[in-house]
Amino acid sequence: MRKIWRIKDPIVLAHNNFASELKISQVTAQLLANRGINSTDSAKEFLGFSMASCHDPFLLKDMDKAVARIKKAISAGENILVYGDYDVDGMTSVTIVYSAIKLLGGKIDTYIPNRIEEGYGLNNGAIKRAQSNNISLIITVDCGITSFKEIDHASVLGIDVVITDHHEILEGRVPRACAVINPLQSDCKYPFKHLAGVGIAYKLVKALYEGTPHFAEDFLDLVALGTVADIAPLLGENRTLTKYGLAELSSRNRVGLRALMDVAGLGSKDISSGHIGFALGPRINAMGRVGSPQTAIDLMLSRNQDESIKLAKIMDSENKNRQKIEAKITEAAFAKVEREVNFKDHRVIVLASENWHPGVIGIVASRVADRYYRPAIMISLDGKLGKGSGRSIENFHLFEYLLRCKDCLAGFGGHEAACGITIEKDMIDEFRDKINAEARKDVDDSIFNEKLDIDLDIPLGMLSEDVINEIDSLSPFGAENPRPVLASRKLTIKDGPRSIGKNGVKLWVTDGSITCEAVTFNKDKFDIPSVGSSADLAYIPSINDWQGVRSIQLELLDIK
Repeated sequence: MRKIWRIKDPIVLAHNNFASELKISQVTAQLLANRGINSTDSAKEFLGFSMASCHDPFLLKDMDKAVARIKKAISAGENILVYGDYDVDGMTSVTIVYSAIKLLGGKIDTYIPNRIEEGYGLNNGAIKRAQSNNISLIITVDCGITSFKEIDHASVLGIDVVITDHHEILEGRVPRACAVINPLQSDCKYPFKHLAGVGIAYKLVKALYEGTPHFAEDFLDLVALGTVADIAPLLGENRTLTKYGLAELSSRNRVGLRALMDVAGLGSKDISSGHIGFALGPRINAMGRVGSPQTAIDLMLSRNQDESIKLAKIMDSENKNRQKIEAKITEAAFAKVEREVNFKDHRVIVLASENWHPGVIGIVASRVADRYYRPAIMISLDGKLGKGSGRSIENFHLFEYLLRCKDCLAGFGGHEAACGITIEKDMIDEFRDKINAEARKDVDDSIFNEKLDIDLDIPLGMLSEDVINEIDSLSPFGAENPRPVLASRKLTIKDGPRSIGKNGVKLWVTDGSITCEAVTFNKDKFDIPSVGSSADLAYIPSINDWQGVRSIQLELLDIK
C-alpha cells in the first residue's frame, strides 16, 4: 500500500524570524515552527533547555501525603515494598524508588509480578504474601491506578498503598489509597501531564530527597531509559529529563548498564534515544517477557563488574530467545489475518490462539498493526481465559473503544496507543464483533490509509553537514518529537542499487548539485528505481562517518 505524503505547510513568518534572530538555517527554523514553537523565546528554550525548567514535584496532587507516609515508614523501621510493572518503564521505576529509600535508611524490598502467572498490576496473591512478610506499606510504580479491589483488599489486611502511575484513569475514579500520584487526575495542578511512570518515580524521589544531601539527578540515566522505552512524548519535561539522562548514560557511570551496552555492541558510542529503542530497551524488556524481571533489576543495581557482565549476557541470551519466539508467532499471526480477517468489516483486528506466548504478543500486535495498518489485539489463550495485548494506529483511541466494550472483558487497562486485556475465551467473538461495530459507527475509513508526515520539501542541495548538525540539536528524538523527515523531488539515480546486509540496499542520488548515498535496510517496502531514472524521495538525513570520511546519508522512508 502506498503511503500518503503529508507535507507540512511552511510557516513563513515564524521561520524567517527564527532564522534571522537565532542565526540558524531556514530548514531548522521551519522544523521548530513545525513543532508548534511560535516565538523566538520558546525557540531558544527548545534549543537551550535546562533542568531549571523542570517543575516542583510537590505540584503533583498527593505528593505531600506520599512523602509524609514514606518518611514515617522509614523512621519507624516499617517494611516497605515497591511494586512495579514488568516492562522497562516499570523496572527502571522500581530500581529508582528502591535505591532512594534504601539510601534514606528504609527497609525495602521489590516485587514485579510474573507476566504469565499473575499478569499486569497489583494482585491479591502478592498482597497476601506482602502481609505474611510484615509489609505495612506498598508503593506502586507504573501501575495501580485501576486496582480498586486489590487496594481495598490491602487496606483490610492493614497495608497502606501509595500509588504512582501515569496510565489513563478509569471513568474519573481512583482507588482509595493513602496517596494517589498521577498527573492525569482532573484536580491535579501539575503543568506537564505526560510523564512516564519512571518520570513520576523520579519526582517522588526528588520530593523525598528534599532537605537531604542526596541528588535525584543521579537517576536520570534510568529516567531516560524508561521514558524512551515507554514511548512517552519527548516534549517538555520529558525531553529535558531524557536529554540529561542520555548524557548520563553516555558517561557509563552505572556499572550494570555499562555491561549491557557492551553486550549490545554499543562500545563507547554516545547513547541516543535510538540506542534505547533498538538495543538497550529490548534486552531489558525481554526479562519481563520470557525471563525474570529481577535479573534486570539486579543488573541496574549492580556495582560489581563481573556480576554485571554475567547478568548482561543472560539478558542478551534471553532477548535472542524472545526474537525467535516472536518471529514464529508473527508469521502465524500474518497467516491468520489472511485467512480470517474481512477488512470491509474489521476495523480492529482481534486474533486469538492457544499457541502464542503471552510475553511477546504485544510486540506481535505492533507488527500486525504496522503491516495491515489496523488496530490489532492479540490474545494468548490458557484454558478458558485469555490475556491480550493491543496496539493502535493514528487517530484511533484504543482505550476509549475498550471502555465501550467493557462488558465483554474481565479486565483491561492502557491508553490511546496500547492496551492490555483479560477476557474469557467464550467472550472473544462477542468482543470482536462489538469493538468493530463501535468502530464502524464513527471511524472514517481514511484513517486506514498509512500516512507519512514530512516536515519539508526541499532541493537536495540545501543539505549540508552544518544544516544536519543543526537538525540534530532538536534531539532527543522520539514520540511527538520524531526525527525530521524531508523530501526531495526529481532526483536522478546515479548509481546502484547495491545489496547491504540481509535486506538492505544502497544507491546514490543526485539533483545535479550534490550527490548523496541513500540507504534502507527494508528494501521489500520499496520499488527500487533503476540507474538513470527519476524519483521523489522521503528520507531522514544524517552524517555517515566511515573510517574518518564524513558524508551526507539519506535514510530512505519512501520512494515515488
